Amino acid sequence: MACRGLCCCCSPPSPGALNEDNARFLLLAVLIVLYMLCGAAVFSALELPRERETQQRWQARLENFSQRHNLSLADLREFLWEYEVAYVAGIRVQDVRPRWDFPGAFYFVGTVVSTIGFGMTTPATIAGKLFLIFYGLVGCAGTILFFNLFLERLITIIAYVMKSCHERQLRRKGVLPQDTRQTSGNPEVDSLAGWKPSVYYVMLILCLASLIISCCASAMYTPIEGWSYFDSLYFCFVAFSTIGFGDLVSSQNAQYDSQGLYRFGNFIFILMGVCCIYSLFNVISIVIKQSINWILKKLECKFCQRCQRKLFRSRRNAVMPGTIPSQRNMSIESDGVIESDTDGRRMSGEMISMKDLLTSNKVSLAIMQKQLSDTANGCPRQMTSVSRQNGFAGGVGALGIMNNRLAETSTDR
Repeated sequence: MACRGLCCCCSPPSPGALNEDNARFLLLAVLIVLYMLCGAAVFSALELPRERETQQRWQARLENFSQRHNLSLADLREFLWEYEVAYVAGIRVQDVRPRWDFPGAFYFVGTVVSTIGFGMTTPATIAGKLFLIFYGLVGCAGTILFFNLFLERLITIIAYVMKSCHERQLRRKGVLPQDTRQTSGNPEVDSLAGWKPSVYYVMLILCLASLIISCCASAMYTPIEGWSYFDSLYFCFVAFSTIGFGDLVSSQNAQYDSQGLYRFGNFIFILMGVCCIYSLFNVISIVIKQSINWILKKLECKFCQRCQRKLFRSRRNAVMPGTIPSQRNMSIESDGVIESDTDGRRMSGEMISMKDLLTSNKVSLAIMQKQLSDTANGCPRQMTSVSRQNGFAGGVGALGIMNNRLAETSTDR
């Protein structure tokens, strides 16, 4: 970016000046709050009239039932309260499957470790609630690791297929020779070796895959569960995104036609859907972060008219307290920073500022994270030049995975 703060290039920033990382964080927080306010307004306008209508209808029906059967409203409400307690324990009016037999308990732990949490089954005993705390702590962490590993393999496969298609297209146009192994000096071949797919194409592919899985799963849920096709699509999104409201829950009736086959298909669809939606959310987060970076850049150029002139002004041999070097290699994904000015001052023996020291510690922390990950995997590796330029390129987690695989998250973007 042109500047490290919204108006920091006109004068030396104060110790409490807003740097780029904090500006991005605060802007994202503000946007999320605004997004939630807009969502609350829309849902309130859509659902509040229906809620009031249902409440009035229920109150009238309750009074009529009380008068017809000569019951006091207090006794009737107490009875309904006892049913709500029984409902939490898994008791239903209609005939449903047992909640805590082994298949029901397995379905429950699946919703726990996947963080779906439908809420139709919850532990009622103190021992069960205590066990759930420790069980969910390990189970959720392990499942998130599984999702990250799935994401890494899925992005790798998509990148390989898209690279093969790109290479075939270049060969069809005659730009790329047929045998790339004997022409390593060709600039087209060298550029192809570092080619990465666009994050937008990957997002489109994951959107299509998630939509196909949801449509196929809805076609299965509609006749078996008796839902409408739209309700089935709604359930698929709520379940696959691990929101898990619990208003619609699959595989809860006592008996189904081809019950074993249906429960197996339900498990496969939920597993594939959760993995695809998780991958899609992470790719969309990259696009959101790019949009935030673009907004920050526009704000910086708007509030500071001289930031472009400051950007190209080099000060390699002048060290001023609190100044920010202008030459940086930034990764959109990792925010890893390489200070060429800092390296030059270290070689010349000059003192470095506190800002440079903190930046150096930040990169060192990224390298330490990478080394700890390699040590845990039992295969320590040397960091490549790309990893050195991009501090978190080999980091742990979904963002580090996509930073290595997608084009818009590389250091040259």
